[in-house]
This record gives sequence, structure tokens and C-alpha cells, in this order.
Amino acid sequence: MELSEEIEEPQRGGILQSTSKRVRMIFSVMASPNRIDILRILNSKGPLTYSELKSLAGFKSKKESGKFAYHLRKLLRQSLVALNKSERRYTITNLGKLVLSLARQIEERSIIESGKMYVRTSHQSIEEFNSHKIIQSLVREGSLPLELAQKITEEVENRIYKYQITYLTGALIREMVNSVLLEHGHEEYRNKLARLGLPVYDVQEMISNLDNVDNGAEGLLSNTGQQVFAEHLLTNVLPKDVADSHLSGDLHITNPGVWSMIPDTIFVNVKELIEDGIDLGGKYLDVSRIPASKQLDEITNSLSVIISLLSKEASQEIVLDGLVQLFSKHSKSLPELEQKLTNAFATASTTSKYSKTNTIVSIRLQLGTDTKIINSIINAYKNYTKITPIPKIGLIIDQDKGKLTDVSGSLSEIISFGGKVMFAKGQMSSHGITNGSTKSTGPLSIVLQSVSINLPRLAFESNKDETYFRARLALLMKPALVSMALRKKDISDLTRRGLNPILAKNTQYMQRSSVTLVVNLVGLKEAVFNILGFKDNKDGRAILHKVIETAVDVGAKKGKELGETVAICMTETEGSTRFVRLDGEKYGKNSALNSMDGDSYSEGVVINASELSGYTAKSEHISECNKLSKLFNGGLLVTLEIDKHANTNEIKKSIEKTSTLIHSFKLVRPTAICGECGFKDEPFEDKCPKCKSPYIV
Repeated sequence: MELSEEIEEPQRGGILQSTSKRVRMIFSVMASPNRIDILRILNSKGPLTYSELKSLAGFKSKKESGKFAYHLRKLLRQSLVALNKSERRYTITNLGKLVLSLARQIEERSIIESGKMYVRTSHQSIEEFNSHKIIQSLVREGSLPLELAQKITEEVENRIYKYQITYLTGALIREMVNSVLLEHGHEEYRNKLARLGLPVYDVQEMISNLDNVDNGAEGLLSNTGQQVFAEHLLTNVLPKDVADSHLSGDLHITNPGVWSMIPDTIFVNVKELIEDGIDLGGKYLDVSRIPASKQLDEITNSLSVIISLLSKEASQEIVLDGLVQLFSKHSKSLPELEQKLTNAFATASTTSKYSKTNTIVSIRLQLGTDTKIINSIINAYKNYTKITPIPKIGLIIDQDKGKLTDVSGSLSEIISFGGKVMFAKGQMSSHGITNGSTKSTGPLSIVLQSVSINLPRLAFESNKDETYFRARLALLMKPALVSMALRKKDISDLTRRGLNPILAKNTQYMQRSSVTLVVNLVGLKEAVFNILGFKDNKDGRAILHKVIETAVDVGAKKGKELGETVAICMTETEGSTRFVRLDGEKYGKNSALNSMDGDSYSEGVVINASELSGYTAKSEHISECNKLSKLFNGGLLVTLEIDKHANTNEIKKSIEKTSTLIHSFKLVRPTAICGECGFKDEPFEDKCPKCKSPYIV
């Protein structure tokens, strides 16, 4: 009986004993810092070979081989580490990860229980709280006098001990420091020490609302980074009066996140860039270096790479010249040229973007040069538009020396597929910005155009006094231009230091004469006709012209003073809808705003294709349009609006008629695109004819 009891007892407690023994064995494994290190290495580095793991764990000499093997064997026996026999690599198991996490929690809890305070720093480490580090930070980052830094730190330290904070972070300490600085009236020091970033709620919202992100994880990261740099621009870079003007809605800065880093529009002779070969120095080391190109394959590959890289060095548009000359020696293999060019356009379109809209790449074709090559480029572009729902590449047709009728048929087909086409005489971007470079040679010239002025706001605050209105315009332009000159200096400096490798290789083109500062006037018609109260007749338009002349004159004088080329334009900007929203909030939806069409101020001149038949060169609307294009020395955007149901023949006639009336215009035709499958081959209203989705872009 006694014997049977002795036999049964281990059986009853067998499971418990084996479980507790296993836990004891795991804790014994954790007792060694070497074994914890091996787990940490495998957790962070992934599957490793025996020799890789041994080296990373610090067992480098032959004498230590046995010691390392002993530790690894212990981990394998307790199933904290596993060996993949086919690959001969060691990995951490889920149990190993649990043990590692537990070790970390025990370490942190013991620190807290010891009565010492530890800080989780922003560089992902945990350190014992040391008030001297706050003093050092205040002196180094905020330029505080040592005595003041010590006084502020003492107060912050007292608060930390008083609140008995268990989870102390670098960000929390910084918040306390800034709070104490404000209480003592040191706002300027606080601004230097402020932490730039996003609230937790904003980050969660960004992840939740992925409808606005069509660029993958890169889009999320770009949006987040840009918000940080935009905040930095407005709080620490721009003069306070200019930052306040932007925030209040007197003026608008486009793409503030990259404002001080990259230019807006670049006019580039791509032939010269490609013929020199892609030379990026020590930047983009993972991008293939393509030598000076001669073969068609090499040229189209280089073109694709150049478009992709240049798109990263401008926030709004790249205008590519010299493409016809680049392919002039390949006129005997046109079908091959079209195919390879279509592929180059498609490949180049995968570049990331800085805002909701892509950096547009415009290919400028001068009619009257090499007709065969021009037609091949247009055909390649047509193929590209068919396979791309919203093309980031567009065409600019310079009709100064050629016949538009030679290409208008193909171009009308491109428009019907949702392609982007601009018609111009001379060098102009698809935003209507003229190339203000005084250099006739050289592959690069740059336009900085991201400041728009809210003319209706100035008119609201001018008490219907037109002279006072123009004086306010002049007053606002001066500090804005000073900021733009500083911006040019910042971009030049960062470019020289390699931030923009293609521009860096051509730093001579960052000099004064090839960089133009352009100010955009928004809501000119609303300001003069709706708010100041002038009638839209000859006298009223004379006032409108006088406003433009004032802006051009102020720009020229201030430009001379700054040593910069300054021009005035009227083109589209996302600031227009922002101005309407802010003005509506400030002044209410009064009669001036109610008499407007749509939810944005005027951004150029609009011509409706349905009214073309009644127009001649002497028609009031046309002559006014031509007058404005002469007054705006920085460019005027004229859009020709075409009905979405217009066929290619109707589009062709509209193009040909408009080209005889005005010298530059952009075609705009609404194209329905399915947000689900990207279908756009035919016009549709409520749902996609292909996948039946109601989600229409």
C-alpha cells in the first residue's frame, strides 16, 4: 500500500512538476546576459548562420567557440531558438520573443521600483534621468544663458518629482521645459526648443483615411515629413509677418513642406543632359549610371531615369526641351522609337509625388522642325495616355513656326483619352508660367512661383478705395518677395550641398539670371468687379489693368533692389479654394461672395469651346485675353473648356479655331475615371461600365 502511494504521488503531480521545472529552466537561461544578447540579436537581425550569430554576439576568438556553443545549446534545448536545417540558419522562436519581452519588462519595472527615474529618449534608448542634460539642451539648442538654463531646469526638475511620473519621455520633458519658458515670458526661446511633429490623433487619422493616399507607404511618410517641414518653415524660417499673412489668408504658400528645398518649375534641355550621360556624383548610388548615350535603347532608358529623378527636384512642373533633336538620328526606326518611348513614359510615371497632384512632366515640341520625329513622339504619348488613367506627363505644342493642322487630329484623340495638352508660342509651362531666363544657352532655368496673393481679401479691407487697394497690394508684395529671395538662397545652398543631384551638377544655372521669382495674383476679377464695385466694361477693365501694372512695377523695383528677376502671373493654385473658405469665415457669405461662380476665385481666363463659333480676334473676350497676356510678364493661364461629350472632330475644330485667336491655351475636358479599376475608355455618369463601381474620380 505504501509502495503504491509512492508510485501514485509523482503521477498526480507529474504535470505540475514538469511545468514548474520547464519554467525554472527558462529562468535559468535568462540568468545569463550572453544568452539574452543572443536572443536580442536574433530578434533584431533575423535568421543568421552559426558564424554570423557567433560574430555578432561578440565570440570572435577561437578560444570562445566552446563557450558560444554551450550558450546556444542551452537556448535550443529550451526551444527559445530554433535551427532551420535546410538553410542552416538560427531564428528566435515565439517563446524566445516572449522571454525577451518579459526580460525587458522586468528590467524597466525594477528601474521604477528602485526609486530612480529613467527617460525614454527620442533616439530609442532608456537612460537615467539627469538634469544636467536639460541644461545642456537649453544652452545648445535654445541659446539660453547658462544661469537662466539652470533656473528653468531646477523648476522643471521640481515638477517632475512632484508629479511622480512613471513613464518619463524626452517629449514630455520638452513639453514641461517649454511650459516653464512660456510662464517666464521667454516665447522666443520656446520657439527654438519646440518639438515639430504631429499629434497622435492626426497620425491615427492619416492611417484611417487611406482614400487620400495613392502612393503607398511612401505617401504616408511624405505627408508626415512635409507637415513637419511646413511647421518649421512657418515657425522658424519665414519672417513672422509673412508667416502670419499665409496663416490668415492674405497670401498662400504652395507646398510649404518642400518650399525651402526644391524649386517649383524647371525648364531643362534634356538633350544636353542625356548626351552628357547621367552623372549623379555620390548621390543615388543605387541608380544605374548610364554613359553618354548613342543607341536608341540607351537614350530611352536615360530619358526614363532623367524624368524620374528630375521629378523629385521640382514640386510643380518639369518642362523638357530638345526631345525632337535627341531622336533626330533615329528617323529610320520610327515604330521601334514609338514603342520604346511609350515604355519610357510608362516607367518614368512611377515616381513618388510631393502633394495630391503629381509633379507634371511636360514635353515641349516645336512644330516645323522634324515632322516625322514629332509625330512619333505624339503617337508614343497617345499610347501612354491610353494605358494611364491620369497621366503625369503632358505635351506643350509650340505652334510658332509650324502648321497646327498637321498634328491637331492626333492631339484631339489624346484629349479624348484624358491626355494633357497645352498650346503656346515660345517657352511656357503647362501652368501658363513663362520661362523668364535671360540665358539663351544652357540646359537649365528655374522659376519659383509658389506665392499667391488674395486680391479679394485686400479689396474687402480697402473700403472700395481702388488707390488704397493697390497700395495694400504693394505693401504685401515687398515682404513676400524678400522671403522668396531667401528661399532662392536656401534652395541654391541645399542644391550645392547635393540635395538635388541633377541641379547640383549644373550649379552655374542656379545663378541670378536663370532663377525667376514669380508672384501669382488670385481673384483679380472678383476684387475689381464684385468687391471694389467697378462694372465689367471698358472703364472697369482699365482699373483691372492698372492693378496688374502696379504689381509688375512693384515687382520690378523690388527685384532690382534684391538683385532678382521678378515677374507677375495669373495661374491656377490650390490656394484659391482656401482663400474662398477663409474669406467666407471672416466676412460671412455676403453679396460679393454670393455673386461668384463655384467655390474658388478666378485663376486665369476661361474660354468655353461652345462659344467659339461667335468669336473673332476683335471679340471683347478675346481681345481682353490677349491684352492680359501682354500685361502679365510672368504668364497667364488660358483654359479652353471642352464638353465631355465632344467627339474628336469637334475637339480638333476647337483647337484650330482657338489657335488663330490667342497665342497660348490649355485644353481642359472632364474625363470620368473609375476609382476602383481605372477604366476611362468612354464617358460615363453614375457607375463604371466595366466593374459597375459607383466610385468615380
